[in-house]
Amino acid sequence: MSRKYFGTDGIRGRVGDAPITPDFVLKLGQAAGRVLARRADGQRRTVLIGKDTRISGYMLESALEAGFSSAGMQVLLTGPLPTPAIAYLTRAWRLSAGVVISASHNPYDDNGIKFFSADGDKLPDEVESEIEAAIDEPFVCVRSDGLGRVRRIEDAAGRYIEFCKSSFPSHLDLRGMKLVVDCANGAGYHTTPLVFDELGAEVVTIGASPNGFNINDGVGATAPEALRAKVLEQKADLGIAVDGDADRLLMVDAGGRIYNGDELLYAIVRDRMKVGPVQGAVGTLMSNLALEQAFGRMGIGFERAKVGDRYVLERLRERGWLFGGESSGHLLCLDRHSTGDGTISALQVLAAIRREGRGLAELCAELRLYPQTLINVRVERGFDWQTHEGLQRAQREVEAELGGAGRILIRPSGTEPLLRVMVEARDEGLAQGMAKRLADSVGRPAAAH
Repeated sequence: MSRKYFGTDGIRGRVGDAPITPDFVLKLGQAAGRVLARRADGQRRTVLIGKDTRISGYMLESALEAGFSSAGMQVLLTGPLPTPAIAYLTRAWRLSAGVVISASHNPYDDNGIKFFSADGDKLPDEVESEIEAAIDEPFVCVRSDGLGRVRRIEDAAGRYIEFCKSSFPSHLDLRGMKLVVDCANGAGYHTTPLVFDELGAEVVTIGASPNGFNINDGVGATAPEALRAKVLEQKADLGIAVDGDADRLLMVDAGGRIYNGDELLYAIVRDRMKVGPVQGAVGTLMSNLALEQAFGRMGIGFERAKVGDRYVLERLRERGWLFGGESSGHLLCLDRHSTGDGTISALQVLAAIRREGRGLAELCAELRLYPQTLINVRVERGFDWQTHEGLQRAQREVEAELGGAGRILIRPSGTEPLLRVMVEARDEGLAQGMAKRLADSVGRPAAAH
């Protein structure tokens, strides 16, 4: 199946470079419009477009709306709004599709385009392939009487805020809690803090002054030290950080401890078990071994998908399970939303805290994450690590030494000539030493993380 333009998370790139240029985005809009119009089969032909706070979003939004309009699609614009908000509104309003202009946690000079289906899910592969084929067709505008109208929706943010609040138990509130909320100078700057405020919390906000250039710049889920410092300064109960498009989540407790996606997924699933049975959860190849073992002790099935929220969602759908996520903080609670949502995920953690009257550290006390060492080994393009004699021998030796008290993960980078070597072990020094042994067996300079 063609993947000339679409990656695992839509289309991404540096603005001004192929394929993220205005002329390409114009063609993309018309191509998507033609495909969606054909598939509408007489039904409503309307697409919703949202974006984050990058300066390039204005330009790309104009190109996209022109492309869709030229294909006869009606267009609704929300302005800056979290990615999961577009997924929700597309489904709630029974639209043909939703589109988000965002590069998520990347710097401001990157951007991307992500599509949602009418159900608020990722577009099916066959629809993406049809759009890719249509991009290469001649650009042909419909007649003037068939052009689509463009309208800006003024109350989109408010509708999304109410949706987020509805995911929190109605008999609970956040009164008496002091929260620091870091919006990454991104799409959630005017929605995320209000959700917690309207549920009763005292909210201190950082990363909520976007200027087009400061998205994810030293703030947000990819830079949690700013949140940690503010929590300690304000003597807050908790800190909540989302990323540039507000679909990821990291949290900080009153003592300054940072909690990643594995820990937050554990807290959510543990709480859900008190309400009803949980059959299983999905992580990724990078999910900590301790999480898998903890779920095993709880009688919960656990499976690993490839890295990427798309693959986690696919596996959840296959298994009929509801909960999954990545260590990076992209969490899925399919009983609350069809896609990852940092704000809604935070509310599920807060619900667990309120229900039990215990802090986050207590909720995660039985989950002791294994130290992980990741080393990127530079290799020649086409390097076959699976047949490299030295690496295979070193892997067998390390696995024997680890026994069941650790894990090895070796995988090539999808974008660079790098081999990623990761070792988990109960002891940090042991993990570091074993990862270095594996990296050295390849015979290339390595960088540890």
